[in-house]
Amino acid sequence: MAWRIGVDSGGTFTDVCLFDDSSGQVVVWKVSSTPDDPSRGIAQGVAEGVDRVGAAPGAVGYFGHGTTVATNALIQHRGVRTGLITTEGFRDLLEIGRQKRPDLYDLQIEKPPTLVPRDLRLEVPERLRHDGTVEIPFEAEAFRAAVRRLKDAGVQAVAVCFLYSFVRPAHEEDAARILAEEFPEAFACVSHQVAPEFREFERMSTAVVNAYLGPVMRRYITRLGDRLREMGMTATPHLTQSNGGVIGFDQAARLPVRTVLSGPSTGVVGAQEIGKMVGIPDLITFDMGGTSTDVALLAGGTCRLASEAVVHGYPIKAPMLDIHTVGAGGGSIAFIDNGGLLKVGPRSAGADPGPVCYGRGNTEATVTDANVVLQTLNPTHLLGGRMAVRQDLARAAIERLATPLGMDPMATAQGIISVVTANMARAIRVISVQRGHDPRDYTLVAFGGAGPLHAARLAKELEISRILVPRTPGILCAMGLLLTDLRADFATTRLSTLGQAALAPMEAAFADLAHRADAWFAEEHIAPDARRLTRTVDMRYAGQNYELPIPVPEGPIGPATLDALAEGFATAHRRMYGFVAEGEPVQLVTFRVEAAGLVPKARFTPQEDAGPDASAAIMATREVWMPEAGGFVPCPVYDRDRLRAGNVIRGPAIVEQMDATTVVLPDMKARVEPYLNLILEAASR
Repeated sequence: MAWRIGVDSGGTFTDVCLFDDSSGQVVVWKVSSTPDDPSRGIAQGVAEGVDRVGAAPGAVGYFGHGTTVATNALIQHRGVRTGLITTEGFRDLLEIGRQKRPDLYDLQIEKPPTLVPRDLRLEVPERLRHDGTVEIPFEAEAFRAAVRRLKDAGVQAVAVCFLYSFVRPAHEEDAARILAEEFPEAFACVSHQVAPEFREFERMSTAVVNAYLGPVMRRYITRLGDRLREMGMTATPHLTQSNGGVIGFDQAARLPVRTVLSGPSTGVVGAQEIGKMVGIPDLITFDMGGTSTDVALLAGGTCRLASEAVVHGYPIKAPMLDIHTVGAGGGSIAFIDNGGLLKVGPRSAGADPGPVCYGRGNTEATVTDANVVLQTLNPTHLLGGRMAVRQDLARAAIERLATPLGMDPMATAQGIISVVTANMARAIRVISVQRGHDPRDYTLVAFGGAGPLHAARLAKELEISRILVPRTPGILCAMGLLLTDLRADFATTRLSTLGQAALAPMEAAFADLAHRADAWFAEEHIAPDARRLTRTVDMRYAGQNYELPIPVPEGPIGPATLDALAEGFATAHRRMYGFVAEGEPVQLVTFRVEAAGLVPKARFTPQEDAGPDASAAIMATREVWMPEAGGFVPCPVYDRDRLRAGNVIRGPAIVEQMDATTVVLPDMKARVEPYLNLILEAASR
């Protein structure tokens, strides 16, 4: 047997998915995360997982991993002491930023702390013009003195960002050599290597975030690699990037900024592949975990790739799947605000102490506690019986919240569900309605430990008529690691106007990017027949400050390329902004190449239709609070593992499995399709 393992380390649970290449067997496992040292929980989950299938770690042929280490370090400001060296006159750019407020009408808004204090932001004489010509030569001795000053100040990482280095990186290359000579033990990051694009503030912010997280990520990767080797695992480990692809541990240690959405991105990849499998290309993904909810929109089976995002207040120029996150998860804490209103999140009970029903000392009611009281969740245990829960503690916490609200405890518990549903609906409207997409045209893919639990009510809120619940929803992010390819993205900014004169610069830009991609292919030992390149260019009308990514057709660059770009830009601009400015000059701004190294993936086979009768899967009946039916109603509880293709379940009903619980409302039905995914629709359909 050749086992492939995907591991997703989240804030509450660490998910493990094992797939046997030869038999197609899929085994899933969950263990509690260990926030003090995530590698410990991962090693425990892998050891228990391989032991459960009777395999040895040496029999593992592939290991993929998604992590929140970089994200959590950024959120909690647990990076290292970092220094910045920049062009003379630009030390305060990192703090000044842009004249944009996160919330226009919030006068009390607080900016996130600047990652590099002013005394560790140093300047050196050097200056390039916008065309790459030298205005002020690079003063090597001044830079050497600045490095020594930062070394004496006790920094562990140094970021370098010079003006217009994305056009001509010579000065930054000289700086990197001096850094290696003077301060070899520091984590060094030069901006043209991490973000070779225009917009100085965003490029500087990206370089600083990368340096700030570098030593943290390097220690984590080293520790995890050592644990895996000690277990006897010989497979080359890979880590997920924010763009949905995976890279080797060495490159992830050099570019931690590209892993800030490591965990959620593979869930989107998994949903994308399931959509292809069942023939549903237009999807909205709904990934609800213990701490947060991540949503994304896939039009035509593809998730939009953003070239820039603001992550917890810090701009980052790195390719990321367009995922929107809100603080709404099973561990989100319910509270009463100053106006006497019930609110939920973003504060979370996390993995430790966790929800009140875990019995680990928390006394504040959470979303999970509300579900335990309503009995949509099993009131005695989770994880297939491995984790006991205390409904009495959850009920007491809900009652403490209900008293000042003057509400019945059951109404309060249901109110928590309604509030968190509204929070998640707002998140979905951000990635759909606000970008010209009607959510009613899409299928909601519910996954994460809590996604299927809340999907039916969320779909009603958004008037979405169909829900897809994957076979293993609680570990889909881990499963996605077995369905994705190696991937890297390369970019260069070369401003030109769309027209005949742009052909030569465009051809030169893409040739340079292809050369860089070839070097990456060689570094990752990707066979020539497994290499794929995809080209795009960011475009805008002259005078605009935002670009739209437009696909570049395959083949040689020529007049037909210009026509395709013009048409693609007009279509994208009309969808995003509602109009096309006929006759206005269009600019080509940043050229991009996505390099993919195809790897063997998990493959699934359809099952034979066993008919609509699902009664053999019923394992119990439970009273569940259904406001749609007026209170507690008896619901059959189905064992997901015993459901077969073709089975039909009519609501109200509960479907339980080790990694998740699915709620089927009274006016809905659930159908098991050939790949054993659940399709929930209105009962009349």
